[in-house]
This record gives sequence, C-alpha cells and structure tokens, in this order.
Amino acid sequence: MVKNKNNTAIWSSRIKKDPSTLFQKVGNSISIDKRLFREDILGSIVHVEMLLRQKIISFKIKNKITYGLKKIEKEITKNKFEYNKKYEDIHMNIEKRLFQIIGEEAGYIHTARSRNDQVITDFKMWTTSATKKINNNLDNIIKTILNISEKNIETIMPGFTHLKNAQAVSFAHYLMAYVEMFIRDKKRFSHNLESLSECPLGVAALTGTSFNIDRNFTAKKLGFKKPTNNSIDTVADRDFVLDFLYSTSVCSMHISRIAEELIIWNSDGFNLITLSDKVVTGSSIMPQKKNPDLLEYLRGKTGSAYGNLFAMLTILKGLPISYFKDLQDDKEILFKSNEILNNCIAILNEILKNLKPNKQKMLDLANSGYITATDLADYLVKNHSMPFRQAYQTTAAIVNIAEKKNKKIDELSIDELKKIEPKLTIEVLKIFNVKNSVNSKKSYGGTSFDNIKKMIIKYKKA
Repeated sequence: MVKNKNNTAIWSSRIKKDPSTLFQKVGNSISIDKRLFREDILGSIVHVEMLLRQKIISFKIKNKITYGLKKIEKEITKNKFEYNKKYEDIHMNIEKRLFQIIGEEAGYIHTARSRNDQVITDFKMWTTSATKKINNNLDNIIKTILNISEKNIETIMPGFTHLKNAQAVSFAHYLMAYVEMFIRDKKRFSHNLESLSECPLGVAALTGTSFNIDRNFTAKKLGFKKPTNNSIDTVADRDFVLDFLYSTSVCSMHISRIAEELIIWNSDGFNLITLSDKVVTGSSIMPQKKNPDLLEYLRGKTGSAYGNLFAMLTILKGLPISYFKDLQDDKEILFKSNEILNNCIAILNEILKNLKPNKQKMLDLANSGYITATDLADYLVKNHSMPFRQAYQTTAAIVNIAEKKNKKIDELSIDELKKIEPKLTIEVLKIFNVKNSVNSKKSYGGTSFDNIKKMIIKYKKA
C-alpha cells in the first residue's frame, strides 16, 4: 500500500514538485469555504453510512471514519482545529486531519466520491440553510412593518407620482406596499429551494461511479428530495447560485427603494418622518446635522449585490460544462451577497423600529396640491351621470380657478364651484376632506381603513 503522508498533498504521488508560492496563494480557498465544515462532515458521515449499507466498506471502517469526523467537528467548533492553506480547501483539510486521527483507513472516505460532487453537495446544503434564514429575517421585518402599520391606519399622508402630490393615502397603506415586496421576495427564495432539492453526491468527478452506490439513500439522509439526473450537468450546474444571487439582488433593490423613500421623507424639504438618534450620524463640521447614513448605506449596498450577480453570470457565460477552476469563486460571491442582504435586512428593521411619522406634517402636505381633485371627478361621474373625461375637464377647470385665486379647492365657495358646474351642491364639500378621500377607496387593495385592517389581520395570521 502506498502510504498517505500527513504532511503532503493527496496528489503528491503524481505531482512531484511543490506549488509555487503564488499558486498556493490563488489556488487555496480555505479562508472562504471553511464555513462549510458542518455540511462537509455531515455529507461524509452519510456517505460512509451508504458505503456500509452497500457493503462497499466494513462496519469497522465506517465507525472509525464517523468517530474521526465527529472529533474533527468538535475541534472546529471549539476553535482547536488547525487549518493549513497547503491543503487548499475545507474538504482536504478535514481529510488530512482524519488521516492523523484514524490512520490509513481514512482513505476509504473518498470511495465513489470526488471533490466535484462533494463540494457542490456541501454548497447546496449551506445555501438551503442560508435561504431559509433569509426568509426568517424577512418575516421579522414584515412583522415590524405590520406593527407600525397597525398604529397608523388613520395617519393621512400624500401618495406621490413623479414625487408630486397625487392622492391622499393612509401611511399604513404606504408601509404595507413594502410588505407585498418582501412577501414576493420570500416566495422567490422559497422557489429556489426546489432547485436546491436535488442531491449531487454520487456523480463523482463527472461520469458517475462503477461502485454500487445508493444515491437515493444519500439524498434523503441529507435532506434532499432526490438525486440529480445527469452527472456532467451536476458538477457544471451553478444555476442555484444564480437563483440565489438574483433573489438577493431583487430583495436588495426593494430595500434600496425603501431607503431612498425614507431619505426623501426625512429631508428638511419633506420632513414627513423623524429618525431616532440611534440610527443617524452627525457631521464633522456642521453641528446641527443628523444624517440618514444608514439608509444611504442600504442604498449603496444594492450595487454590490448587483455586481455579485453579474460577476457570476460572467464566469459562467463562456464556460464549457463539467468542472473548471473558474467555479471556485462561486462560494465567495454567494457568501458575500448573503452577508450583505442579511446585514441590510437587520439594519432596515432597526431603522423602521426607530422611525416616527410626523403626522401633522403629513396631514398638512396631504391637504396641499389639490390632492382631492380625482375625488371630485369621481363624484361628478357617480352623482351627476357625467362621463369621466367630461368630469376630468370640469375638475381641471375648478382647479384652475382655485390656483388663480391662490386657494385650496375646499376653500372655494359653493357659488364659485357652481360657476363651473351648476349641478354642484353644498354636499360636494365633504369630498374635499382628505380622510373621507382615503376611506372612500374601498376597492380590493385600496387604501380604505377597513381594507388596511383586513390586510394586517391576514398577514399576521400567515
């Protein structure tokens, strides 16, 4: 038997010279992929269990390998494990330590397995856990938004189009729009779990193996639904990475849009919200400043999320199928996006908890800009059988008069209104009340108070 020396690389019998310092620097990934140790150890334990079931290894060897792997897991958990860049990655570091613990029988661990299927199995398992954690974090932020919304159902503010006053809305309704975004993000991540549910382990380097293995057993034991179908595609596939990066990018984009909106509302020009001192910073020269730096951080980090997605797309776009070293970057890219998104969700959640709506300012702004004009047009259609386009023109004429006289619509007298439309009565004046305006939007998905209450109850039960 050729001895596997513990101080040499596994392929030293073939590669006679040590790699250059530069190659060692760029060729190893242990600093990145060591976070996969739990998945790697679990995958190996299940793998040798399967080998025993298929009578490929003995009970004694299986037990020794399992004992060694569990010992290694404890060492890593307790920070007593020594990583060596010489062995490139977490997989070979664990294997080399296994040789040290149990001897030459550690060599059986790689029977009917390659690093190609081993790595992608670990990576899929880790990404599955990361995906579920993101969804849990999204649940937290949805809960925060629902709590704020519940307290602000009758807080009136302007809804904007083109950043111009459009129609009056409930502040809660505005916030609930973000809930919808995050629910779509959750669905997107949950959908990704389907592509993560096929187990790569057992396809070996790229062609499968001649050993009589049971891939269905391995898949089920590791929490997958089934094994992958094609060995070459399995080692080449990084679609699940792209799915994760795309989902991360979309979610980051949603966070960025919210951040931008809150920055605008917090500006002195709008002054619709106040941020607690807990989530703002000061200026190095201007003593009066309280800056929304954290919101700007959220907005900026979206660029990093996008960059990671395009980096991975670019790596894959000219790559033949099977395994290539190019794919080594997949983990670092995904890990970075995962960290960015979780940080951003946590930061946004903290900001929302430390946000106070300036209710009077919101109401004052809602009462400006002829914001109930559409309500008047709708009133003319409903109460005076007027075609909407005619009602639109009539309302526009009334707005023109108000603007000319430097008045709000509700400041016009009934006589002034009747000069434009003789059919109008004093009853029309209630139309100009912004609270009535908001509460009149009873169509499904509209901003009426009852609608908002129902949606809050619905999502709290979900």
